This record gives sequence, C-alpha cells and structure tokens, in this order.
Amino acid sequence: MKRSWLPAVITCGVIFFLFAPLGVLVVNSFNASRFGGEWEGFTWNWYEKLWAAGDVWESLWITLKIAVSASLAAMVLGTLAAYALHRFRSWLQNVHHMLITLPLVMPDILMGMSLLALFVLTGVETGLLTIWIAHVTFCLSFVTMVVLGRLQDFDFTLLDAARDLGATQAKAVKKVLVPLLLPGVLAGGLLAFTLSIDDYVITFFVSGPGTTTLPLRVASMMKTSRSLPMINALSTLLIASTFLVAVCSSRLQRRL
Repeated sequence: MKRSWLPAVITCGVIFFLFAPLGVLVVNSFNASRFGGEWEGFTWNWYEKLWAAGDVWESLWITLKIAVSASLAAMVLGTLAAYALHRFRSWLQNVHHMLITLPLVMPDILMGMSLLALFVLTGVETGLLTIWIAHVTFCLSFVTMVVLGRLQDFDFTLLDAARDLGATQAKAVKKVLVPLLLPGVLAGGLLAFTLSIDDYVITFFVSGPGTTTLPLRVASMMKTSRSLPMINALSTLLIASTFLVAVCSSRLQRRL
C-alpha cells in the first residue's frame, strides 16, 4: 500500500498555523520599525527600553507573587477537597461537588463581577488580597479535578497494608498517600499557576490601585503605539522562559 503524505502535510500546516504568529512576534521584537508593518533593520532598542521600564517588572513581580501563593493554596485546598469528594458520599458532598464545578463553567466576566460585588458588600478594599482570593477561588476547582482523577485510580488498600505493618494513620498518609498523589497535585499546581499568571478578566474586576498585574499592564500598553514594540520584546522573553522550563521538565521526567 502506497504511503500517503496527506497526514504529514496537514500536521505541518496545523503547526505552522499555530506557531506562525509567535514567529512574527519574535521577529518584530528585533525590528526597528515601531509598528512592525515592514522590516526597517535589526535593533536591540526595544529590549533596552523594556529593561528600563520599571513598571513592567513591578507588574511581573506582583503577578509571580500572586500566582505562586495562589497555586500553593489551591494545591492544599484542592487536594483536601478531592479527597473528601472521593471518600465520602452524602447530600453535603453533592453540594460540595457542585460548588467546585461551578467556577469551571461560569464565564470569567460573571465571576469577576460577582466577586467584586461580594468585596464591595463586605467592605473589603480591592488590592493584592482580593486578587489572591479570586485566583485561589478559580484555581481551586482545576486542582481538585486533577487530583480527583488521580484518586480514582488509587488503591486505598495500600493504606490498610501500611496500618497492618504498624504505621499510624498520619504516617500512612505521609509515607503512602501523599507520595502517590504528588504527581497529580503538582500537575494541578502547574495548571493553577498557568491560569493565574495569565488571567486578565477576573483580575480586572478585583484589582486595586498599585496592584497592576502583568496582563493588565500589557493591556494598557497596547493602547499606545510607543509601547507596542516593548510588548513584542516582553512576549519573546516569556516565550523563551516557557521553552526553557518545558525542556528542563522533559529532561527531568526522563531521569525519573
């Protein structure tokens, strides 16, 4: 039977369609043209301006602080929620499951408006704390679902075996349950980190003065033509960082 080249052509076309915009963005980050419509020569000028833009790096630091802390909190709360949903059956757990699933299907704009209304009603001033609470709220659901999938394949007789061998309940959880669930917990944490660092809509509603995250900063920079090339430079650095993290993760998985 003659081998068909159609699947390879379609695959290459899809890859080109997905990554061509990123290639254009990277090229324009070195383009002397302010608008990127045509090539006017190679330059490092936009990276130099980006390096001197203190407000951008401040926004990046705020974004990383929120993403890391919200991901850690979501990992702990999501793991506990997944364990409770998997081990117990009652009407209360049905309500619990509905509340966990709700942020997954609720539009971001509706969730942002509802959280803002809650903060205004309770008199909480919008700022770093309200952004953190909002991010934990929607990251929690994703971590719970990932860990819940891991628990569905977990053999709880291993805990009984550990107890029979003399381990206490706490030690069995620490030595058996936690290590076996750790890959799912880390996967959920990475997903939560990605969603948190990339969120714009919900953060837009619950942010306050002095708490501008990187997506909000980029959105404001896009309104002025002078800042457009700096966005290309910043995006190129983020793409390079993501690529390095992916390569390190792949090599680490091979070693393990």
